[in-house]
Amino acid sequence: MSGPISFHLNGKSVHVAVDGERSLLWVLRTELGLPGTKYGCGEGYCGACTVLKDGVAVHACTTAVSSIAGHEVTTIEGLAGAGGVLHPLQAAFLEHDALQCGFCTPGMILGAASLLQRKPHATRDEIVAGMDGHLCRCGAHTRILDAIASVAGTGGGR
Repeated sequence: MSGPISFHLNGKSVHVAVDGERSLLWVLRTELGLPGTKYGCGEGYCGACTVLKDGVAVHACTTAVSSIAGHEVTTIEGLAGAGGVLHPLQAAFLEHDALQCGFCTPGMILGAASLLQRKPHATRDEIVAGMDGHLCRCGAHTRILDAIASVAGTGGGR
């Protein structure tokens, strides 16, 4: 399937003329110039490419762009509020030093946003389970969990 595909991206209508089987990841990065969505494993295991489709976390690397026609997609570039006010999770990641290399950070934040939308007061165990599909290789994982827990109001270390 090829042809124009229309969807909402970070609150704005967009139209792309690409092969509908192309991954959302590469359409975001190359056609739409949004590099915040990262390529990790390319198979949907590491979570680096996580974006929100209608508020639910999906792996952009395994999502065909045709499947998002008519839907709302939010990337890390669109998560901040009006005037660039950081989303509470973005602020918490900074406060808790929940990043090191930063490669996994966009996917982690969007995965956590989806989790907290479903479970606003998730417990530490629910956060650990909910973030299981996101890999951090540089050692910030505990601080990431602390940051998410602080937004959930269920603790947060420090």
